Amino acid sequence: MKAYERTAAIPLAPIPQNRVSRVLPGLMVAVAVAAAATVAGTFVPIVGGPVFGIVLGALAAALVPRLRGHRCAPGYAVASKPVLQLSIVVLGTGLSLQQVFEVGSSSLPVMLGTLAVAVAGAWLLGRMLGIEGDTRTLIGVGTGICGASAIAATSAVIKPKQADIAYAVGTIFTFNIAAVLIFPPLGHLLGMTTHSFGLWAGTAINDTSSVVAASFAYGGDAGAYGIVVKLTRTLTLIPIVIVLAFLTARREARRADPGGHGRPRLRDMPWKRIVPLFLIGFLAAASLDTIGVIPPSWHVPLSETGTFLITTALAGIGLSLRMADMREAGHRPLLLGGLLWVAVAGSSLGLQALTGTL
Repeated sequence: MKAYERTAAIPLAPIPQNRVSRVLPGLMVAVAVAAAATVAGTFVPIVGGPVFGIVLGALAAALVPRLRGHRCAPGYAVASKPVLQLSIVVLGTGLSLQQVFEVGSSSLPVMLGTLAVAVAGAWLLGRMLGIEGDTRTLIGVGTGICGASAIAATSAVIKPKQADIAYAVGTIFTFNIAAVLIFPPLGHLLGMTTHSFGLWAGTAINDTSSVVAASFAYGGDAGAYGIVVKLTRTLTLIPIVIVLAFLTARREARRADPGGHGRPRLRDMPWKRIVPLFLIGFLAAASLDTIGVIPPSWHVPLSETGTFLITTALAGIGLSLRMADMREAGHRPLLLGGLLWVAVAGSSLGLQALTGTL
C-alpha cells in the first residue's frame, strides 16, 4: 500500500523543480570556482586545475561566510558526488584497453608491486601514526594508483569526511611536485633508459600532468611510455573500488543488523553499491575507445571535460570544508604521504631491477 501511495504521489509533487532550485546555487558556485581553478591550472600546469579547485574552494568558503550557508550546501553535495562520479566515466574515454594489454605484459609486476606497497604501507604506517581509516585509505589509493582521480573514485564508495579528502589531495599534490623536480635529474644520475624512466614515472608519480611533466623533461620517448603506463595503472581502480565498496557495504550491514553476529550473507549485500554504476561506465567508456567508437579527435576535448568535472567536484568539496576539521588531523597525514611516496618510488626501482626492466 505504501509503495502504491508513493507512486501515485509522484505526478503531483514538483520534485524535479524543487530539487533544481535547491541544487543550482551551490552547483553554480562550484562551477565558477572550477572555472577560475582551470584558468589558474593553465598558468601553473605543474599544479593543475583539480588541486587549485579544492584550494580555491576552501579559500572562498573561508573568506565569504555566505558561501558556507545552507542555501549552497545541496549544490556542493551534487558537485562532490554525482559530478565526481561522472568525471570518472568521462576520463575512461581516454583509456585504450589495447594499450593496457600491450604495456601490461612488461610493466604489470612493477605496477602491482608498487600498488601493494602503497596499500599495505598505508594500512600499517597509518595505524602506527594513529591516522583514521578513511584518511589512510585515500592517501594509500591516491599514492598507489592515480592521485586525485583515485581519491575521487574511492570517495564515491567509502563516503569519507570532506577534510579527509582535502588532506589526501593536498598530500598527493605535495609529493607530486617534489617528484617532478627530483625524478629527472635522479634518473639521469642513475643512468636509466627512457623506457625504465617512463615506467618509474608512470608507477611512482600519481597525477597525469605530473607524470607528463617529469617524463617529458627526461627526454626521448620516456614521455609517451610514461603516459601509457600511467593510463594502464588507472585500470587498477576497478578491483580496488569494488573491494572497498564491498567492505563498506559489509560494515553498514553489520551496523544495521547487530544481531547478525557480524556475518552478513552475500545475497543480502547491496550489489549496486559493491559494483557502482560509475565504475561500469568507466569500463564501458574505455571499451568504446578501444574498439574505435570514440574518434581520436574527441580525446582532447573529452579529457579536458573530465578534468573540469573533477575540478568542479573538488571545488564543491573545498567549499564544504571546515578548517577546524583540517586542524584536528595535524601533520601526520602529510608524514604518511611522504613515507608512502619514498616507499613506492624505491619499490618501483627495486622491482624494475628484479624484473630486468631497469
